[in-house]
Formats: sequence, structure tokens, C-alpha cells
Amino acid sequence: MIKPLIQKVIVAVNGSEQSIHAAMYGILLSKQYECDLKAVYVVDTSTLKQLTMSRIFYEEESRNYEKRLEDDGKRYLTYLEKLAAEKGVKIETELKKGAIWSELIKAAEDFGASMILLGGKEQPNDTAQNTVRHDKISATNAEIIGSASCNVLVVRQSNIEKIFKIA
Repeated sequence: MIKPLIQKVIVAVNGSEQSIHAAMYGILLSKQYECDLKAVYVVDTSTLKQLTMSRIFYEEESRNYEKRLEDDGKRYLTYLEKLAAEKGVKIETELKKGAIWSELIKAAEDFGASMILLGGKEQPNDTAQNTVRHDKISATNAEIIGSASCNVLVVRQSNIEKIFKIA
């Protein structure tokens, strides 16, 4: 018998509405397919280090900002634990530090993820805009998509909050 295609899912969380939507999607996916779920928030210490070396941030400013990002990450991960518990889903959470894309790839490999979920912006409804304006993937998402050894799904589910409430 063939193994299920989706066994372990990791979701990248950065506090944006799109990443929270991706996490909601992951919770529902985990509930429906009974797969393991992990949410990862990465404090971008790599960029902070560059800003400090470029003298855009002072050392103390960088430390303070890192602490705020760490606190934000803990808060978002706790929120996701609450959302998962509401749906009867077990979620593992992890706060990491470093370059976002490389830490997420490493977390996915360590977890044995069969899929990474990323938040993505919804496509505009206006068809004229669709031909002129493309949804630009952030550099971080592009690095994750290009470097992942597993499937990557960019979640653009426009009504995920509504679906999440009734599921």
C-alpha cells in the first residue's frame, strides 16, 4: 500500500495575516488528513546582524529589536497552539534564530516534512490587473521554494477564516 502523500506539514509563521491564514489552512489540513503539524517562527538575526554591521542599527538597538521579535514569535506560536487546540489538532511549535529561509529549510528537513506551507497574497480580482500586475513572491519565499527538498504550497485561500470557523 502506498504511504499517504501528506504526512508531516510545516508552516512558516512571521506574524503576517497571510502566514496566520497558512497556519489555519495547515490546522485544517492536519485535522482532515491526520498529518503531523509544526509551526516555525524565525527571528531574522541574519538581517539584524547586517543592519548592525552597516551601522544602521547600534548594537543595543539590534538586541532590543531581536528581543521584541522573539516576544512576537512566542506570542504568535502560542496563538496558533490555541487555534489548533480549538480544532482538536496537535501542533508542535518552534522559535528559531538566523536567516529565515535557511532556518525554515533546516526545520523542515529535521521534521521530515512532506510539505511546507507559506502565506501568499491573494490575486487581484480585476482581470486587467492580473495581466499587468503579478503576485510577487518575497525573496524569502522564493528562497524557500527554490531550496526545499519537499513540496511547497503557497496558501492564498481567501475565505480561510470563514472555513476555519465552521470546520
